[in-house]
Amino acid sequence: MKLAVSGKGGVGKTTFSALLIRTFDAHGKHVLAIDADPDANLAGALGIANADKIIPISEMKDLAYERTEAQPGSIGGFFKLNPRVDDLPDALSAKLGNIKMMRLGGIKKGGSGCICPESTLLRALITHIVLARDEVVVMDMEAGIEHLGRATAKAVDKLIVVVEPGRRSIDTAENIQRLASEIGLKRIAVVGNKIRGDADIAFLRNNLPQFDFLGFLPYDNTLIEADLNGISPFDTNAIAKTQMDEIIRQLIT
Repeated sequence: MKLAVSGKGGVGKTTFSALLIRTFDAHGKHVLAIDADPDANLAGALGIANADKIIPISEMKDLAYERTEAQPGSIGGFFKLNPRVDDLPDALSAKLGNIKMMRLGGIKKGGSGCICPESTLLRALITHIVLARDEVVVMDMEAGIEHLGRATAKAVDKLIVVVEPGRRSIDTAENIQRLASEIGLKRIAVVGNKIRGDADIAFLRNNLPQFDFLGFLPYDNTLIEADLNGISPFDTNAIAKTQMDEIIRQLIT
């Protein structure tokens, strides 16, 4: 199963991704967790030790040079468009239980639409992860789908958009849906987060009638405290944990 998670910054996207990944792990599934949001810290949310020491792939200049045969930071010129990447998930992942986690970093484009060697390496890695890996893959994306191309998008089983009750979150979800449709990704679902009651659920359903909802997670101070204290939300007694099994059940049926 290949899952991508997106949503507006601050809606709890990374917290949801971490709960999803840790729940899969608790079920005995092997999970490849991909932090594709340069502004997020999926490793910390998963509870991986020394999360701040994990270097994003995009910043591994020697690796980019070795695999593409071009100097990182350069634009134009000649370099390998299909560098070898199949060994990277096992060699460069941080590990926790059945979870392997990688940080991608940002994809940067040069002038005139040129793509630099680092971005070529990242795109090749994403393609391999989505098309060739046989474990569960969960990608914590930025507020969009920048890392996905047409080929990889078609292989993603579900794009999950995390939303909270609010107009900006609604607008972001609709924009993500538009971007996804442009590359042929139509399997989209929504998870409502920070829900305070039935009125919030009704607000989201009324404003996003075109989406399927996988579930609704309550507003919970436990999750806020976990984030402040650097604790994985899965290692708390948060109410949201009890709802993740149902969300996974819907994803696999």
